[in-house]
Amino acid sequence: METGTGVLPTLIILDNYLKEWLLEDIGRGDRTTQCLLNQNATEGKAQWIAKADGIVAGLPIAARIFQLLNQKIDFTVLVKEGEFCHSGTVIAQIRGSLDALLTGERVALNLAMRLSGIATLTRKYVETIADLPTLFVDTRKTTPGLRILEKYATQVGGAINHRMGLDDAVMIKDNHIAAAGGIGKAITCIRSRIPYPLTIEVETENLQQVKEALEYQADIIMLDNMKPDIIHEAVKIIRQQDKKVKIEASGNVTLETIRTIAKTGVDYISSSAPITQSKWLDLSMKIN
Repeated sequence: METGTGVLPTLIILDNYLKEWLLEDIGRGDRTTQCLLNQNATEGKAQWIAKADGIVAGLPIAARIFQLLNQKIDFTVLVKEGEFCHSGTVIAQIRGSLDALLTGERVALNLAMRLSGIATLTRKYVETIADLPTLFVDTRKTTPGLRILEKYATQVGGAINHRMGLDDAVMIKDNHIAAAGGIGKAITCIRSRIPYPLTIEVETENLQQVKEALEYQADIIMLDNMKPDIIHEAVKIIRQQDKKVKIEASGNVTLETIRTIAKTGVDYISSSAPITQSKWLDLSMKIN
């Protein structure tokens, strides 16, 4: 399968995050490195090595971390972002001041390992339904402060991003429906107030709610925690009434169930699993 393509935030956004995370780790100074080395005085080389099989993600971010510490750092990427690598593969080479390499090592590795783990599990989900028209989508179940990068990692793994935040689109969930007194009332109230061209998605739990969402012209209907036979029936009802409405299935999606769900004919399957259940991909840095 081809490598996934992720869109990184611009540097004016990304740098703010990276500087904050560097400051968290450095505190009042890297005591060990500062005592051993004079700043920028000693040049060195290092390699980044994959210690487990998986999809590599986050190397451009790692490069930027080192360059924030010393702009002359040369971070040479040896594999494509989103490429599958076997354990033992040298994925990057770094040249520059040793103090910057040592000070930035942990933050850079932590981010790359986290993002690579997400991309690796995402790729498994995507590959399981790759021959079907259904697309795999992530969710807002992300680590506070890391959302923009965790969602980047799912893109690298081959998924499509769902909304990045509450301002991207309207999603009327069960608690919104309860607060409004019903799907129809919720859609009617919201539609009169949102700016064009925001879409309205409604989370439904049964066929009666599906029919109500259709009646009030929801743009996207989510089928939440429904069994495959009910999903199939819901898809049939929606397609017969309005073929333009997009259909999303969510809830209890696993590697074992995703293909069965996709075969019901939904347009999208969303899951938080690649972000909430992935393990870090083990990477290491070795000074030459």
